[in-house]
Amino acid sequence: MSSREMKKTEIGRFAPSPSGRMHLGNLLCALLAWLSAKSSGGKFILRIEDLDTDRCKPAYAAQTEADLRWLGLFWDEGGSNGGPDAPYEQSLRSDLYCAALEKLKSQGLVYPCFCTRAQLHAASAPHREDGLTVYPGTCAHLTEAEIAEHLKTAQRPPALRLRVPDETISFWDGHLGQMRENLLTECGDFLLRRSDGLYAYQLAVVVDDAAMGVTQVVRGADLLTSTPRQLLLYRLLGLTPPKFYHFPLLLDSAGRRLAKRDSSIGLATLQEKYMPEEIVGKLAFLAGLNPSAEPRLPESLLPGFSWEKVPMEDIVLPPKLF
Repeated sequence: MSSREMKKTEIGRFAPSPSGRMHLGNLLCALLAWLSAKSSGGKFILRIEDLDTDRCKPAYAAQTEADLRWLGLFWDEGGSNGGPDAPYEQSLRSDLYCAALEKLKSQGLVYPCFCTRAQLHAASAPHREDGLTVYPGTCAHLTEAEIAEHLKTAQRPPALRLRVPDETISFWDGHLGQMRENLLTECGDFLLRRSDGLYAYQLAVVVDDAAMGVTQVVRGADLLTSTPRQLLLYRLLGLTPPKFYHFPLLLDSAGRRLAKRDSSIGLATLQEKYMPEEIVGKLAFLAGLNPSAEPRLPESLLPGFSWEKVPMEDIVLPPKLF
């Protein structure tokens, strides 16, 4: 039994993709993840999710660290701090993902998918209410001969998918309550490795959270539907899942999701107008953790932190708050 298991320390994490400067939505995630872990006396890990090395740059990762320090959101392990579970950059952890993939292959649950993005978009698959499509199983029942023929003519290697059961996965979200999803009808067989050789988010995040002893995952509600897929992977790989907390999305004044390309809510712009405690105070106000938008240091929010205070619905930015 590891020392972590003996002490049963809560371990949270913030796992940004360094594809640009953080925006308010990213900052809210970092703040809530930090508060959730630290309010229970736990540890906080910084992991850099840079699987897509074409989009994710070391300079952005270094800037993310500088921004978190500027805000006062210090971490115990990860990033340039290092730690017992290094490396903390996903681009350097491919061997672990490969081993997990091989374990799934040994269970007969992985198959090659030759579908292009255009074919998937045009497929007559059922659509979910959130606009996502369910993989229709086009390549799920290819024979060995058909696979061999595809390999001869394909212009790129196939992606790899996990064959999911016709099963409803239920879980208790620490903020949103009871959640459930039927993997076959609401998700379909999902990617484990892309055709360009990059491992998929679902597999990498499960392997990393388990290896780093993460006990709580705090992330936006846009990733809520990833949870049943990840819970299946935890089970198949014989790993212990963390508890999940999904918080509402932060929307601009027009009700649109925030994006890194919108410089007006990026930290580069915000730093020119506000001190760090002003940004923290305003974010805490939006999250129901500050009675007003008055400036606050992160540690001053710890005594009053509770998930019950955080809104359940998406949060629209008031026009004059930032």
